[in-house]
Amino acid sequence: MSMADQDHLKIFTGKAGKELTEAMCEHLTLPMAKGNCDLFPDGELIVKLEEDVRGRDCFVVQSTCDPVNTNLMELLIYIDCLRRASAKRITAVIPYFGYARQDRKDEGRTPITAKLVANLITAAGADRVLCMDLHAAQIQGFFDIPVDHLSASAVFCDYFESVRDDLGDLVIVSPDVGNVKVANMFASLLDADLAIIDKRRESGMKVASKNLIGEVKNKTVLMIDDMISTAGTVCEAAKLVKERGANRVIAAATHPVMVGLAQERLHEAPIDQVIITDTIPTNNRLGTISHKLVCLTVAKMLGEAVHRIHHDMSVSALFRRAGQTKR
Repeated sequence: MSMADQDHLKIFTGKAGKELTEAMCEHLTLPMAKGNCDLFPDGELIVKLEEDVRGRDCFVVQSTCDPVNTNLMELLIYIDCLRRASAKRITAVIPYFGYARQDRKDEGRTPITAKLVANLITAAGADRVLCMDLHAAQIQGFFDIPVDHLSASAVFCDYFESVRDDLGDLVIVSPDVGNVKVANMFASLLDADLAIIDKRRESGMKVASKNLIGEVKNKTVLMIDDMISTAGTVCEAAKLVKERGANRVIAAATHPVMVGLAQERLHEAPIDQVIITDTIPTNNRLGTISHKLVCLTVAKMLGEAVHRIHHDMSVSALFRRAGQTKR
C-alpha cells in the first residue's frame, strides 16, 4: 500500500471480525484503524473512533454471527458513527451474513428478516456491502446499494488442489439438491465424479437423508456447502455414503456456524476431516473436533476485494475461476 492509501483507506473491525481484519491488514500492509466498542452497564453499546475519518474511504469488518443481534447492532452503530464522522464512503464487510436463511415466506405470518437487515444496514448509512457465500444469492437484491458477493470456492480449490494426490479416487457429493451447481463446479475443477443426495427434512432439527444418486464405493467423498449449522445434514449424508462403501469422507463449509449438537455430531460421525474458513471466529470453541479440523483463511481474498473497491477496480475478477454460489 502507498502512503496515500494508508492515509485515505481505513479498515475498522467489530468484535466478531478482529482476527480476520488483522490478517486482511497484514496482507495489505496497512495498519488497522483504531476504534473501540464498549458496553455500558445497562447493556447499551457505544462506538468511539480514535482517528480522523473525514473524507476517507472506510471499511468496517463484522460477521453477524452468534450473538447475532449484538454483532448486528454493533455493525449498525459503527456505520452510523462513521457517517456522522464525515467518512467519504462506508463499506460494510460482512464475511458471514446472519439472518440469511430468513430470505422468503415459506409459510403464513412469518417475516423476511434478511430484507429487514438489508434495510437496516442501508438506513444506518452504508454505501456498499462486501459479503461472502450468502446462503441465498438473491439476498444481493435485497439491498438498494451495491453488493459485492464473493465466493470462498477459490480458497477451497487452492487447498484441495494442493492435496489432490492424497485424495485419490474422488467424488464430490452434493448434500442436497440445492447445492448441485456448486458441487458440479468443484467436480469439474478437481477432475472428480459427482453424486447427489436426496435430502428429506423431517423437522427443523432433524434431517433424514434417504437416496444417493451416483457411485461412491471405494472412493474419497468430498461434501462442500455454504455452512455447517447443526451439522444434521452433513452427518446424515456421511453415514449414507459410508453405508454405500465410501473409503473416506471430508466435509467442507465456508461458514462454521456450529450450534447446538453440531460438535458432538461431527465428532461421532464417520467424517475424517472438516474443512472450514475464518468467516466466523472459532475462538477455541471447536475443541471437540479440533483433531478433524482444518481452517483456511479468506483474509487474502477479502483484502484484495477491499483494495479493488478502494481503487475502483473490478471485484468480479476475484471469482472468475471459481465463483459459483448456492442457488
